[in-house]
Amino acid sequence: MTYTKLRQVKIDLWLEKKDKEKEKYPKNKETIKLIILTLLLFCSVCSLFLILHFPFPTEFTASLPRTCHHNFTVYVYDLPNEFNIGLLQNCRHLNIYTNMCPHVSNNGLGQPLHRSGRTSWFATHQFIAEMIFHARVENHPCRTRNPHNADIFYVPFYGGLYASSVFREQNLTKRDELAVRLVDYISDQRWWRRSNGRDHFLAIGRTAWDFMRSSDTDFGANILMQMPRVMNMSVLTVERQPWKGDNHFGIPYPSYFHPYTSAEMVTWQNKVRRVERPNLFSFVGGPRKGLEKAAIRDELIRQCAGSSHCELLKCENGGSRCHDPMTVLGVMARSRFCLQAPGDSFTRRSTFDAILAGCIPVFFSPHTMYTQYLWYLPDDKRSYSVFMDEKNSTQIEQELLRISESEVVQMRDTVIDLIPRLTYAHPNATNYDLPDAVDVALEALAKQARAKVMVSL
Repeated sequence: MTYTKLRQVKIDLWLEKKDKEKEKYPKNKETIKLIILTLLLFCSVCSLFLILHFPFPTEFTASLPRTCHHNFTVYVYDLPNEFNIGLLQNCRHLNIYTNMCPHVSNNGLGQPLHRSGRTSWFATHQFIAEMIFHARVENHPCRTRNPHNADIFYVPFYGGLYASSVFREQNLTKRDELAVRLVDYISDQRWWRRSNGRDHFLAIGRTAWDFMRSSDTDFGANILMQMPRVMNMSVLTVERQPWKGDNHFGIPYPSYFHPYTSAEMVTWQNKVRRVERPNLFSFVGGPRKGLEKAAIRDELIRQCAGSSHCELLKCENGGSRCHDPMTVLGVMARSRFCLQAPGDSFTRRSTFDAILAGCIPVFFSPHTMYTQYLWYLPDDKRSYSVFMDEKNSTQIEQELLRISESEVVQMRDTVIDLIPRLTYAHPNATNYDLPDAVDVALEALAKQARAKVMVSL
């Protein structure tokens, strides 16, 4: 593939942005004002008539009724508040590094990035999927209030938020206590005993490693996933343990886009399909120390910084640019390929940011994507990604230049087609009929639960 670097262009990320051109008012302003006042008076009279003669219901429904088009029903346990929303009262101390209060707002979507009117863009925290998942299932058209009819049972435990709040607790019994109480509570329920928990599941917004502390080490926040009763359940995490996590299933890290309608999603896909990409590749990230699987980062930073075809956004010393969604997505939207190196663990939220921006991910470990999110990805890994073995001394620029223009276009089309199923739609989404990350997980869990129950009979 011959490659010539073009001038950098910006992508307009915010779909709600109004046209900058102002409308021209007619010369006869007084006439317009009179018409507007008359209409307002007429509407007020009509509204008063309707309120007096046709009272509205006291409950307000945020979203339009939707029909369940899936072959499953899901029951949501109404847990005691201490296991989920009660934790939010102490939001300042839910993470030892960050004040989580801004991040738990809007059902976990975080702070809106567009300040006027309804927005689908939020500064969403990378470890908050459990809250978004909960909000989506609470409002899901396939939710049933009757456990007799349920195919799967959702246990909405905010285990990730709890775990991150007790990372530094020296007393291991105290560090485990809420997880232990949760398992005792749920395994004592009638519907658990129906199949010994095989049709029950958790959705947790942190990596599995945080819940696999063994008896002889302090690694991991607590022992949740090591408990025998939990091993009967399915556990959804943003990163599964690739070797021992037979009941772990990877779900996407949440990115910044949470559309209300299918039309918003299609509009975004069309936008990233058309945008110019002047950079061959880019890397957004910082160096790591003392981690064998993160050693590749120094090499990626070196190669990107030394290439005229690469855009580097180096994240270190808490640089704010790397926490600005517009900056991060802008770099990725200007790039054909986005390098995705392992960090503190195998996976990264950056992978899902890149896909949202229509950038083809380049992986250096199979556990960054391929062994993690099997429900969400095509079988043909080469159709949407590039793999370079980190053990080999790879010249990244030369390898990427070998990929033909037609292959790049085809791979990018596949990446963009994946965006809906890797995105968490807004919990109050209306007229949204594309399977999102939660729909994909629920469908797979229901199919799996039926198989488990049949085997146990």
